[in-house]
Amino acid sequence: MIKRKLYSDLLRWKNSHRRKPLLLQGARQVGKTFLVSEFGKNEYNHFIYLNFEQNPRLSTLFDDELDPAIIIQNLSLFVGQKITSESTLIFFDEIQVAEKALKSLKYFNEKAPEYHIIAAGSLLGVSIGKSISFPVGKVNFMHMHPVSFVEYLEALGESLILNEYHDFHKMEKIPDIVHEKLLRHLKIYLFLGGMPEVVFEYLNRENIETAREIQIEIIEAFSRDFSKYADNTLALKNTEVWESIPWQLARENKKFQYTAIKGNARSNTHKLAIEWLKSAGLIYQVNQISTPKLPLSGYANSSIFKIYMMDCGLLGALLNIQPAVIIDPIAIFQEYNGAFTENFVATQLALNSRELYYWTSRSDAEVDFIIGKNNKVIPVEVKSGLSRKKNSLLSYNEKYQPETLYRLSPRNFEKQSNFINLPLYSVNFFNE
Repeated sequence: MIKRKLYSDLLRWKNSHRRKPLLLQGARQVGKTFLVSEFGKNEYNHFIYLNFEQNPRLSTLFDDELDPAIIIQNLSLFVGQKITSESTLIFFDEIQVAEKALKSLKYFNEKAPEYHIIAAGSLLGVSIGKSISFPVGKVNFMHMHPVSFVEYLEALGESLILNEYHDFHKMEKIPDIVHEKLLRHLKIYLFLGGMPEVVFEYLNRENIETAREIQIEIIEAFSRDFSKYADNTLALKNTEVWESIPWQLARENKKFQYTAIKGNARSNTHKLAIEWLKSAGLIYQVNQISTPKLPLSGYANSSIFKIYMMDCGLLGALLNIQPAVIIDPIAIFQEYNGAFTENFVATQLALNSRELYYWTSRSDAEVDFIIGKNNKVIPVEVKSGLSRKKNSLLSYNEKYQPETLYRLSPRNFEKQSNFINLPLYSVNFFNE
């Protein structure tokens, strides 16, 4: 079983004095239904599961009125048991297809806050702000991502290594044998990615071939959503943008270019597609900044950006990367101009950050990620190989004199003056 960090967040939600109905967002198949179901069964005496996509008739339970008392009465009759507020978790899954159910969350918050309700939807972000009326200020939010590298290590049973050797704040070199072991795990993770079904399959059977088959099935499910939840024109543009991302990342200059989608593609015809894919949780947009000052959003250029996929394993499946690259010491890190390495870092940084940025200068220097944290601007360069060059960081240092310069690479911990090299597997240091 894969232990998800979000489980502890759900516990805090359950016991919070500020608890409101919870909206859990995240892309399809990242594990929302499984996690909430386990949480409901473990932490409550009763768990009620309603999937509005599987059973569209469930929405009729909300046809009469949106008075919570009437809804609870209808639900009690439907499930055949009395619903008590403190001991029951009610889970509305795929709520984006039931507008009145979504709207009812407002009234539960206002008139019956004692009830514990979680609502989730794979395409909830796409639906919000369109035809569906959204209960602004009346719900709590959480976002679920694919399995992180730390969660993957815990599922492997490597928690001892994490506990003993991952005190990253010491910035001390760890034994080479442990470093190499963690790099081996990371290479496999780069191939698998963090989609729970893929990870579960590998952990239980160690079958790389079947894991790849599952990745392809997930990609096909995403493609079906393009047509199911968007009109024909937008669905086509969603597909064009989505299929162009691997090849955009495979270029040395990973800046997203509309002309790389199709010869006649223009920003005004594909901007909506990018927003749709972002809202669906399928991509991360990393905007360029030319001046690294807080707030970073105030200095971002939204017309210059990179796009990363929400899972490095799916990126590999789209690029048809073969399992043999796992055997080579650093091949998978360097495949397609380091596309996997940068995409991996983006997915891990996105666990705790809604917005990601990168910096460029007029002299072609580029720092891959700029993080704003604890009132500091933190530059992070990503290296897919073993080279010690840090020209872009030195250029950044000369211009802005930051407290610390960070590089993520396959190398072990290293510190020189205000420069620190962190091993790639320690990227979650920035989330702590």
